[in-house]
Amino acid sequence: MLFVIRFTDYQDRKSVRDENLQAHISWLAARKDTISVAGSLRENLGENPVGALWVVEASTKEEVENLYKSDPFWVSGLRKEVEILHWSKAFPDQQVLV
Repeated sequence: MLFVIRFTDYQDRKSVRDENLQAHISWLAARKDTISVAGSLRENLGENPVGALWVVEASTKEEVENLYKSDPFWVSGLRKEVEILHWSKAFPDQQVLV
């Protein structure tokens, strides 16, 4: 099943982001078979991220929860909120490069 995860970050914790960015990127790279798409979200280009969006393939919502809870950004307290949604891809056979 596909899931979309939307994270909202604490805006007063830029130092937490900076300190854990490389560990977070390495963590994502080690899970690229499960996390198809990942990236930060900004209100305007060049501004600090307000959160992130992932597209994840997993068997259950619980599996997704266990996944993100080991992310260095989650463990370090950068993430304020998380929303996990089941995603029904409109064109399931269409491959998209992002």
